[in-house]
Amino acid sequence: MRTDSSPGTLPAREHLPAAGAGTPVLDVVIPVYNEEKDLKPCVRRLHEHLTRTFPYAFRITIADNASTDGTPHVAGRLAERFPRVRSVRLEQKGRGRALRTVWSASDAPVLAYMDVDLSTDLNALLPLVAPLISGHSDLAIGSRLSRSSRVVRGAKREFISRSYNLILRGSLQARFSDAQCGFKAIRRDVAQVLLPLVEDSGWFFDTELLVLSERAGLRIHEVPVDWVDDPDSTVRIVRTATDDLKGVWRVGRALATGSLPLDRLARPFGDDPRDRDIEDVPRGLARQLVGFCVVGVLSTLFYLLLYSGFRTFTGSQTANGLALLVSAVANTAANRRLTFGVRGRGGAVRHQAQGLVVLGIGLALTSGSLAALNAATSDPAHSTELAVLVAANLAATVLRFLLFRAWVFPDRDRFPETASARQDAPAASARQDATLPLQQVRAPLPARPSRPSDHEPRDFR
Repeated sequence: MRTDSSPGTLPAREHLPAAGAGTPVLDVVIPVYNEEKDLKPCVRRLHEHLTRTFPYAFRITIADNASTDGTPHVAGRLAERFPRVRSVRLEQKGRGRALRTVWSASDAPVLAYMDVDLSTDLNALLPLVAPLISGHSDLAIGSRLSRSSRVVRGAKREFISRSYNLILRGSLQARFSDAQCGFKAIRRDVAQVLLPLVEDSGWFFDTELLVLSERAGLRIHEVPVDWVDDPDSTVRIVRTATDDLKGVWRVGRALATGSLPLDRLARPFGDDPRDRDIEDVPRGLARQLVGFCVVGVLSTLFYLLLYSGFRTFTGSQTANGLALLVSAVANTAANRRLTFGVRGRGGAVRHQAQGLVVLGIGLALTSGSLAALNAATSDPAHSTELAVLVAANLAATVLRFLLFRAWVFPDRDRFPETASARQDAPAASARQDATLPLQQVRAPLPARPSRPSDHEPRDFR
């Protein structure tokens, strides 16, 4: 995975002003490969729709992925005929490569793309980009899996799509509903920082972009879409699925090792209420409690398995100490990453050392419990030993969480930029109060355009 520094930092989200003369607000990219038959009606239909319904200046960019048929000539003629259409030629294939190339060079503040078959109803385009223009969201995606979506497609593609999204939820903890819908948009300032971190140049580009955005804390807006399957699609399902699974493994490994510098993508994005230092409201307490409990249950099971294994060839005290030592290292590492959100390797040795101190407290409680049991009976049953150890571990859990939260992983380790910012809180608050009325002005969204007449021909390829 790429770990090079991306250019600049993300600015605070604001409503995008109307662009100056000659500068579009929206740049819609259509990546194509050997689409000489469908390209012309697609661009004509999209251009007519945007001219009739979109209230801002726009541009349509045809990104030709090394086509070998007449696609470049069709794209050139369309660019000559329509002033707001341009054509870009790439000598290498890959939808992700095409989007990265065009988006990186575009001057439009909102960047979007859609598939050439126009399977998605174009009435969803304005709802897709409106939250990005208003400053509410950072990315927007069309979703075919929303309850209010209306989708027509075969059982095979339906099964593959839902299975793929279930894999993303189970392996990468993705919360967005539809990674593969060819109908997405992103703010340019976000794209400039995020694109250097996205490695894939093919069909997995969308998924990787969304996963990294979500992990970085960016806001993703989902729009239910009306979608009709294209029976003539040239996508190779088996090859694409294989490449996607390889991408899931690669991204999951990079996220697990903390090799991606995602922290810089989350700051600054304006007045985030989670950054406020409010008394008697601990930061992220509910989420941390859930994570700590899950890690604690798994660690306890791991500890009991280790204890049972060690107990077969050593005494109870030695088995308890070895099991606690091994499980404590795993517990500290899991809580560090999953519960308290500390990424990277910085301070890992110190955290493990502090975790061993917490281990000493647990060892004292569990060893004392075993000593009391042995004093009460000379030959306790193995099940009784396990029950006593479970009770002792539960008694130490609350104290362990408090020590982890207040001492091992304090806020200054998890949010160093916030801790340093609090030193300048009075001055920052004054500046914010002075500028807040101007920064939070939001222009109203335009009225939803009326749908075409029932007598108007509509192309559902």
